[in-house]
Amino acid sequence: MDWVFPFADAGVLATFFQVVMIDLALAGDNALAVGMAASGLPPARRRLAITLGLIAAVLMLIGFALVTVQLLKIVGLLLAGGFLLLWVCGKMWRDLRRHGREHALTALGEQGSAGAKAKSLGQAMVQILLADLAMSLDNVLAVAGAARQHPQVLAAGLILSITLTGLAANWIARLLHRFRWLGYLGLGIIVYVALHMIWEGHRAMVIDTGYVREYNAQAPSQFEITPNEVARRATP
Repeated sequence: MDWVFPFADAGVLATFFQVVMIDLALAGDNALAVGMAASGLPPARRRLAITLGLIAAVLMLIGFALVTVQLLKIVGLLLAGGFLLLWVCGKMWRDLRRHGREHALTALGEQGSAGAKAKSLGQAMVQILLADLAMSLDNVLAVAGAARQHPQVLAAGLILSITLTGLAANWIARLLHRFRWLGYLGLGIIVYVALHMIWEGHRAMVIDTGYVREYNAQAPSQFEITPNEVARRATP
């Protein structure tokens, strides 16, 4: 009966609202990362890359969701995901620079250097899969933090995230292909997400390893880990 009317309880409804807000924020970042990775491909291959990337994201989200409790216990996982996403940002930066040079040569009526190669479907898929891995991990951990007591809300949140990412990624890829300067803005957003993951991940790792007192002794007062952070991390 609880699964028939999963949101009848006020507490569950409040949790679902939190999950929706998290998904609205993270799904946009996910779609942006996938769209940027696919933007250098021709339209037909772009759609294929986004479709395959969406399928991969679905599988990763489902897989992570099935082991959410175990994921929350892995020390340094979010930190590692942040560094992985930062590495993907470096690949995206190089792609943006290459696309910019090619666009400038085309505008001048010149051809690119013989050594320059168009981005392949395989290269785009590697970037998409790595971005999916990092950002799906971020999504599941964020949603699980809000909905760990309500598995039906967790499932609904993941479905919402997948839907939003699929709807937005192709549109974002077309927009980035048309307006190259937006790519740098998008890259800045993804870098921010990666740095936020690293920041939150390193603090979680300090809490998990029991070095909060030593950390706070060295950190400026505004960066100290608070008892509330420790309590949230310890919540089962």
